[in-house]
Amino acid sequence: MSTPVFEIRRGTSPVVLAFPHTGTDVPPAIYDRLNDNGRILADTDWHIHRLYDGLLDDATTVRATFHRYVIDANRDPAGVSLYPGQNTTGLVPETDFDGKPIWKDGQAPDEADIAARLRDFHAPYHAALAAEIERVRAIHGVAILYDCHSIRSHIPFLFEGKLPDFNIGTDMGRTCDGAIEQATLTVVEAAQGYDSVLNGRFKGGWTTRHYGRPETGVHAIQMELAQSTHLQTETPPFAYDAAKADRLRIHLKDILVRIEQIAPGLKR
Repeated sequence: MSTPVFEIRRGTSPVVLAFPHTGTDVPPAIYDRLNDNGRILADTDWHIHRLYDGLLDDATTVRATFHRYVIDANRDPAGVSLYPGQNTTGLVPETDFDGKPIWKDGQAPDEADIAARLRDFHAPYHAALAAEIERVRAIHGVAILYDCHSIRSHIPFLFEGKLPDFNIGTDMGRTCDGAIEQATLTVVEAAQGYDSVLNGRFKGGWTTRHYGRPETGVHAIQMELAQSTHLQTETPPFAYDAAKADRLRIHLKDILVRIEQIAPGLKR
């Protein structure tokens, strides 16, 4: 493949940052099957790896370079819905977040396509992420996976009204020690000019739920940011707003530093 499936920056912090949805690479054979709407790649987690860059010294980062329309790295490989009974997108999405088709007529991926993409994209990314989590846990006796996401603040197909700025997901407290959840809440609730929710519309995707096993020393938490917090507009060209981002980065850094400081007390 012309572009590596993932990028890794190895560090020795107990915190691992994952970026499953910031990639925009779509191999030509797949891109040719997308319709004009799909080619906008609107559902990208725009600029999230830039937003977090340099916030925590020596943190490990694992970033998928492929777009979620190729295959969604934050979905169950078995295709099981994260939110049964609610509108969502699947392992290989058929529509965008507005419910509009993204593939040309007759070009939607079939079972063979999905199996190939699981093999070539989803599995290698998660093998790399799992290896880094285990490497960090071997160093510290504990690892904290912080899964980095963003989404448009208004998407009627997925949720009513405006999404809060900070959306913390821990699968109702199952994926991490309560101290991590509380430290994150303390920061976002004190952040002036922002609103937040814990385990609201987004309770943590497959990554958080799959890896978050506190009893094994691996803790996981998802942060879904409303894109209005760091983009000029939530429409093309989805440009980064440096002034907004700089204000937001102060609070994100505070979260990461606090959860890193908690890590030694979580050793089994």
